[in-house]
Amino acid sequence: MKTIGDYRYVACVMPMNPDFSLDEAGFRKFIRHFADNPRFRNAGGLCINPEAGEIFYMTRAEKRRALEIAMEEAQGKLPIIAGTWALTTEEVIETAKDAKAVGADGIFVTPPQGFGDITSSWDADKYPEVWLDQIIEQDRAVDLPIVTHPVSGGQMPFYPGLPLQATLRICKEVPNVVGWKMTYMYDGFRIIARELRKLDRHVAVMGALGSRFHEYRATNSFDGTLSGFWNYALEPMLDHLEAWDNGDLSGANAVWEGGLSDLQSYIADFGRLHIRYKVATWLAGLIQSPLMRKPMPRPLQTEIDTIYELLQRANVSVIDRRETKIAA
Repeated sequence: MKTIGDYRYVACVMPMNPDFSLDEAGFRKFIRHFADNPRFRNAGGLCINPEAGEIFYMTRAEKRRALEIAMEEAQGKLPIIAGTWALTTEEVIETAKDAKAVGADGIFVTPPQGFGDITSSWDADKYPEVWLDQIIEQDRAVDLPIVTHPVSGGQMPFYPGLPLQATLRICKEVPNVVGWKMTYMYDGFRIIARELRKLDRHVAVMGALGSRFHEYRATNSFDGTLSGFWNYALEPMLDHLEAWDNGDLSGANAVWEGGLSDLQSYIADFGRLHIRYKVATWLAGLIQSPLMRKPMPRPLQTEIDTIYELLQRANVSVIDRRETKIAA
C-alpha cells in the first residue's frame, strides 16, 4: 500500500528578496511550477522547510508562513510535508504543531544540532536517544506520518547518514515513520535499503542524491524520493524516471547520458550542495536570486558558469547569460 513516503518530493528552496526577507510572491510562483505540472502531480509532492530551504536560518513564524503559502498555492493537488527543525526540542514540537494546524500531510524530521556530542561526534548506534527521544515527542504531539532526514556523525560506510542499528531502532519504535531519506554513500545505501525491506511494515526507501537515481532504479532501491535536485531539473528528471517506470531502459539511458548525469554529479558536492541547488534554480529562471542567508556563503562565479553550461546540455531552459554575473 502506498504511503506518504512513496512520493517524489521536492526539497523546496526558499526564494529571498534583496534584503533576504522571504520572497512570498516568488515562492508562490515557484510552488505553482510543480503543482500545475500534470506529469509531476502523478507521483510528486513538496517538502517545505527542508535544509535546502534554509530552515536553519528561519524563524518559527517564517516556517509557518512558508507552509501556509505552499498550502494555498498547491490547493491539495499533491501531498505536502513540513520540516520541523529548530535549535530546541520545545520549538521543534511547536513547529510540528504549526505544521499540523496549517494542514500538512506529514512532518520531515532532522536530528538535533549543537556541539560535537550531538552532531559530528555522535555515536547514533550507541546513543540513539539523542534523536529518537525528539522524534517520539513530535510524534506524540501531532500524530502525523513522519519522513526522516537521517544525517549523523558519519560512521562508515553510512556517511553521512544514520547507521544501521539506530535506523532500525527508530523505525521499530515509531510506527509513524513511513519514509527514510537515503543520505548515504552507495555501500551504506545498499545495506540500509536491504534492511528496511526486511521490516515487518513498509518504510519507503527514499533516494536523495539525484546523481544516483539511475543506480537506485537499476537495483530496485527506490520507492520514493526527497531531494533538492528536483528544484531546477523537473522535466529531464521526469523523463528519466518515467522511462524507468515504463521499462524503457534505452530511453532512461538516453536521458541520463544526454546531460542529466553530468549535471547532477556536479551539483552533488556535499560541501556545496545547497548553494548549487539554489544557483541552478536561479539559472533555470525559477527564482530571482541565488543568494542564501548568512552564514551560507555566496556562490563562486565558476560554479555559476559551470552549472549554466550543464543545464543547457541537459536541455533545461536557462536565463540570458548576461544575467548570470553576480556582484562581488
